[in-house]
Amino acid sequence: MAITRWDPFREVVTLQNRVNSLFRDLNLNEGEDPISAASFVPAVDIYEDAQKVVIKLEVPGIDQKDLDIRVENHTLTVKGERKFEAEEKEQNFHRIERRYGSFFRAFTLPSTVDTEHVAATCHAGVLKLELTKKPEAQPKQIKINVEEPQLTSAR
Repeated sequence: MAITRWDPFREVVTLQNRVNSLFRDLNLNEGEDPISAASFVPAVDIYEDAQKVVIKLEVPGIDQKDLDIRVENHTLTVKGERKFEAEEKEQNFHRIERRYGSFFRAFTLPSTVDTEHVAATCHAGVLKLELTKKPEAQPKQIKINVEEPQLTSAR
């Protein structure tokens, strides 16, 4: 039986080689800048109350003109693009961690949502979409009538 010397970094090197292989296999279109090819998906919060459904997307650094919001066949789609700002002078970047490129998010809306009444606002890099519910879908309180028992006279 042969004795094999344990190398604690062997698995780390193997993992690094696999990750490097994935990046080598990534096919970018010719002439496309790798920075603009990296797309991202903005984080989303979705909640509802009795009157509306609210969707919040994190879109910091994206101009309003670069956002496209549509509702079609009970599907809400949000498209956008964060552009890399290349200045005229040469930059010596040490690190680029922010994601640039286009994104696409689609959400299936419940039939209780009124697709004709959608409001969109953007504040501090958060896009807020408010979708009102149809009047028939909103909760209604039903009053209970209490009837007093009628006493019948004994004959």
